[in-house]
Amino acid sequence: MASPQLLGALLCLLLLLLPASGEKPTEGPRNVCLGLLGADQYDPFLLNDTAECFQRCRRRRSEVCNVEKLERYWLNYEKHLVENLKGEVDLGFVKAVVQNLSADSVEDLHFSLKPSEVPRRVAQGEDKPPDGVRLPKSLFSSLPGNRSVIRLAVMVLDIGPGTVFKGPQLSLEDGSRVLNNRLVGLSVSQTAVTGLAEPLEVTFSHPRQPPNLTLTCVFWDVTKGDWASRGCSTERGAEGTVCLCDHLTFFALLLRPILDRATAQVLTRISQVGCGVSMVFLAFTIVMYAVLRFSRQRFKSEDAPKIHVALSSSLFLLNLAFLVNVGSGSEGSSAACWARGAIFHYFLLAAFTWMGLEAFHLYLLAIRVFNTYFGHYFLKLSLVGWGLPTLMVIGAGSANSYGLYTVRDQDNRTSLELCWFRGETALHVTVHGYFLVTFLLGAVVLALVAWKIFTLSSSTAGKQQGQSWKGVLTVAGLSSLVGMTWGLAIFTPLGLSTIYIFAVFNSLQGVFIFFWFTVLYLPGQSAATSSSGTARLDQAPTSSPE
Repeated sequence: MASPQLLGALLCLLLLLLPASGEKPTEGPRNVCLGLLGADQYDPFLLNDTAECFQRCRRRRSEVCNVEKLERYWLNYEKHLVENLKGEVDLGFVKAVVQNLSADSVEDLHFSLKPSEVPRRVAQGEDKPPDGVRLPKSLFSSLPGNRSVIRLAVMVLDIGPGTVFKGPQLSLEDGSRVLNNRLVGLSVSQTAVTGLAEPLEVTFSHPRQPPNLTLTCVFWDVTKGDWASRGCSTERGAEGTVCLCDHLTFFALLLRPILDRATAQVLTRISQVGCGVSMVFLAFTIVMYAVLRFSRQRFKSEDAPKIHVALSSSLFLLNLAFLVNVGSGSEGSSAACWARGAIFHYFLLAAFTWMGLEAFHLYLLAIRVFNTYFGHYFLKLSLVGWGLPTLMVIGAGSANSYGLYTVRDQDNRTSLELCWFRGETALHVTVHGYFLVTFLLGAVVLALVAWKIFTLSSSTAGKQQGQSWKGVLTVAGLSSLVGMTWGLAIFTPLGLSTIYIFAVFNSLQGVFIFFWFTVLYLPGQSAATSSSGTARLDQAPTSSPE
């Protein structure tokens, strides 16, 4: 038998190991985005915690999420409402109402889904809401069983910009999205309602969408964990879209690019042919410059032809990178795709930069005119023209922005694959924003030069004939140097016709530059063009010998 002293020592040791009075064992941090909450845990505090996953669960973030469990959590929440809710839910991310309705309803039921309000039943004679639901009276009579009262739940869920309830159907990188990130959930008395003879209506209001986007009514298919359109039809209107569906579940309106596979292939072929033709003429331009540089002593000291050739070189390499990128598609390793995307990005930025430098040089020659003498002028332009794109690509590459870019059609089939940007932020900043700056600079300078040319031609109309058409040709030639054809991209949202025009004219920029260079510098041509002032723009001194 153990002695009393030994028992006392063991008791003291046990008391030391126990937590102090009033203290609780510490818990590790709980990540609700892993979907660890049970289906019955729906108090407001837990709902708010789980709703934060709509923001936290994104493709480019390190947050660990179980999207499938989160989606199941919110699907079960609607069932929870039907069983337990009496009244309504009014939270920032979810608004719902549950009502007891008579199974012998003699009229259709209408509910308003105004984003800032809890769903409410629309009274008879009230104006139809811009966002709403219409449930046909035949729905209630078609339910199985003899019921006098039916519980109906109407829920609007804000799913945010993350990956929850996005599914494989949406490629967020190409601009596809759920309209306003809003889901509309409908449920009746824990009963699966399918095959309605008269479809229900869900109306989504929205401003007029660009014609290069398609709007599709879809429901959440729980068996596939993805959006599907089976049993739903889409009726588009001027101020909204009506979804007609023959079952009850979660509904949404998807917006996706309308570029189908056939159109993408045609545009790709046009661009490939145009780029190939441009490369030939750009090569002619570079060879012509080399010949003239060796045959004309004065040609070596002129900066304008050097700038033209630098632009031609950047466009030649851009067209080559485009042909390689499109031809390779998704072939090769991820590292090779990363490299192709980075190279293509670099030469695109280099072309934009040299177009901007063309505009700057044109400003010095035609607008500023005086005090345009700079030491090592072309060397400084070269540092900007080739160096600035390098810094931009290094920044984008350090953020791991390059990868496989996929364009899909309205049926979620792949239309085009190439190595480009994986996310929209870097694309908007380093391509769209960069282009906008250089394009606006070129447009302003070109407008000022055109004003001076046509002002000069009107003042000398009595002395020289045919000045107007020469001025038009001059402005057209200069527009190819400052990249005005790229401005057609602004009009591509207007429809496929503008996309075709952009593809044709933009891919032939090298041809336009070749003809401009030929008219300016071939023997016997510069003298003819000098009378209109065209040659003088390129021959004014701007630098000292390097």
